[in-house]
Amino acid sequence: MTKLLLSLTTLMMVGGAMAQSTNKFKQLKEELATPNVYRTASGAPGHEYYQQQANYVMKLELDDEKQILRGEETVTYINNSPDRLDYLWLQLDQNMRAKDSDSKKIRTSDINESVSFRELKRLHNEFDGGFKIEYVKDKSNKDINYTINKTMLRIDLQKPLQSGQSYTFKVKWWYNINNRMEIGGRSGYEYFEDEDNYLYTIAQFYPRMAVYNEVEGWQNKQFLGSGEFALTFGDYDVSITVPSDHVVASTGVLQNANSVLSSTQRNRLAKAKSETKTPVFIVTEDEAREAEAKKASGKKTWNFKAQNVRDFGFASSRKFIWDAMTVKQEEKDVLAMSFYPKEGNPLWERYSTKVVAHTLKTYSKYTFDYPYPVAISVHSKSIGMEYPMICFNGGRPEPDGTYSERTKYGMLGVIIHEVGHNYFPMIVNSDERQWTWMDEGLNTFLQYLTEQEWERGYPSSRGPAYKIVDYMGGDKSYISPIMTNSESILQFGNNAYGKPATALNILRETVMGRELFDHAFKTYARRWMFKHPTPADLFRTMEDASGVDLDWFWRGWFYTTDHCDIAIDNIQHFKINSGDPEVEKAFAKDQDAKSPGKRFIGDQRNLEDIKETENERDPSIDDFYTSYDPFATTILDQKQYDRFLSSLTEDEKALLKSDYNYYQIDLRNIGGLVMPVILEFTFADGSTEVQRIPAQIWQRNNEEVSKVFFFKKEVTGVTLDPFVETADCDLNNNFWPARMVPTKFQMFKQRGGRYGQGTRENPMQKAKRIEEMKGGSK
Repeated sequence: MTKLLLSLTTLMMVGGAMAQSTNKFKQLKEELATPNVYRTASGAPGHEYYQQQANYVMKLELDDEKQILRGEETVTYINNSPDRLDYLWLQLDQNMRAKDSDSKKIRTSDINESVSFRELKRLHNEFDGGFKIEYVKDKSNKDINYTINKTMLRIDLQKPLQSGQSYTFKVKWWYNINNRMEIGGRSGYEYFEDEDNYLYTIAQFYPRMAVYNEVEGWQNKQFLGSGEFALTFGDYDVSITVPSDHVVASTGVLQNANSVLSSTQRNRLAKAKSETKTPVFIVTEDEAREAEAKKASGKKTWNFKAQNVRDFGFASSRKFIWDAMTVKQEEKDVLAMSFYPKEGNPLWERYSTKVVAHTLKTYSKYTFDYPYPVAISVHSKSIGMEYPMICFNGGRPEPDGTYSERTKYGMLGVIIHEVGHNYFPMIVNSDERQWTWMDEGLNTFLQYLTEQEWERGYPSSRGPAYKIVDYMGGDKSYISPIMTNSESILQFGNNAYGKPATALNILRETVMGRELFDHAFKTYARRWMFKHPTPADLFRTMEDASGVDLDWFWRGWFYTTDHCDIAIDNIQHFKINSGDPEVEKAFAKDQDAKSPGKRFIGDQRNLEDIKETENERDPSIDDFYTSYDPFATTILDQKQYDRFLSSLTEDEKALLKSDYNYYQIDLRNIGGLVMPVILEFTFADGSTEVQRIPAQIWQRNNEEVSKVFFFKKEVTGVTLDPFVETADCDLNNNFWPARMVPTKFQMFKQRGGRYGQGTRENPMQKAKRIEEMKGGSK
């Protein structure tokens, strides 16, 4: 402890001098596009915002003998832009499975000492799954000039398509459906060899219009496999011909139930539309078992219509069990449904439709009421993909029906995630080809909130800050900024899912607070419903709707690979020097006694320094030195103190007598990422106090800062980031006095019971406990 001498004219606490190589609080003026009539500086659509529309009428046939999909489509493209279009671009995503695709050519590979059969099969794969385009014609059935460039098709118009005009054309195609279980894929089929049956999950199956807007022009970046889709909203009328015993799940609403469902099935479906608690079986497991055993030979055509969707997907199999229930909303009710083979039970009949309903309720609370009439979860093995109103999800029990906790929560998590994609990007329609994180990151964030509301202590794999530290603190040569094009991302899952989800969670819990964050996030979602937002629109809306400057946060978390590692470098303890000689000399005497090797000036050792010999020394001098006490109050001391007191105001006298403890804490930013400083002080009486300091403390010096705190009570310990909420990658420098944090292995050994009975709760355990306390239960 050190005593502070107060100056009457000098302010004790001053800001640090500017000392930094990079201004981490620089506004994002250069990184973000200039606001314009299409997109405003507030993050909202501008007064001249536009988007194109593409309407489809399709006839499809699923060949269950040869695993081929054949299709014809009539597309009406509406040019709502102010521009003249000389050509149109369509996406041919299935061409990534063509024999000569770039996706195969650029795939790197190596051979180790052991190679799996799966790896060898993929290496030798000669499957041809590309589109076979039979014709492209105009509405008068005249051939149209077109050019195929790998995964893109350009239609050359005979005359330009002017603003406000529409153009109708026709395409006929077919392709071989891929075996997902052998060569992977977002869609394809699963084959059940023991019964010779197929389960089809079909998507990216038709030539689709590319997006045209003022941001990219035509978004015709080639599909290489990672960057998913940028798609135009429109209306769909789709007829799907399948074997007569197949059950079809699809985007949209079934139009011809009388033709494809029995009266019993129609009655069950009607009952499901009024049931809100327990799913109603439209097709039971017994009926599905009977169908898969008999294999009917005829065909049926199912017709679905969907309005204002960006895409279309469907699933078909004779193996499907089908159940449904209704989700009540303020604006419209939604039919939540699940389609799954018997191999999914008992997990799927217990949980799938209920978790679909829960997902809709939770996501709608943070965004907007789900606007579509149905939400479907389809089960096939080892998959997780999303399309408007329908998604394909894995999570399969063992053959005997048993399952682990990991399988159960994995299944629940993938359903929540894929159903949640209806909101991002199916409705808030970001460009996945350019920015994977804009849908995956936002969706993973809401997935975390939904999981925690489903069950207290749900074992979420992403969301909490402490789950991202291994990635962010890792080797930077294998890490790319979040703002990286989808095809160039390193560590795809951590970059596009985990880190942005964690960033949003930290914004909500630590930087902005729930009320401001929730309002701003909902504003963004509602502003960009059924529109095409960019990252700038999200960043600007979050600031505009909350009144919080977040440029420093977006810069650090999204544009760099910096990580959070803030250290307590030093702590100094001070008390005010009151000037009272009775008090201060007693304090000095106590401090002197605590200092090893220090003695009073009258000690015999000091007397040896006197030059006089024993015979020459005046006895009175000996008496003076041996009796002198430097800590005794003299008359002069008292007079000086009285003069000092007379010069003070009453407020200054009160401060002088306040007896506060002052602590200067020196902090160092090792990781480079500026973050709020959260400090927990532990006092001598065992009580604690938490102080939260905004990230702007680093504004004048990004690398090191000092701050003084004062308390009536004496501090015995300080913890930086006590709740592990800032993604600090090294907790070992977060304590005063210094304390080492156990490794994961040590934590495992310590865990004798809940949170490690008989051991001190470490920060990771504390964060887990707080996370569970914050979560709801279902």
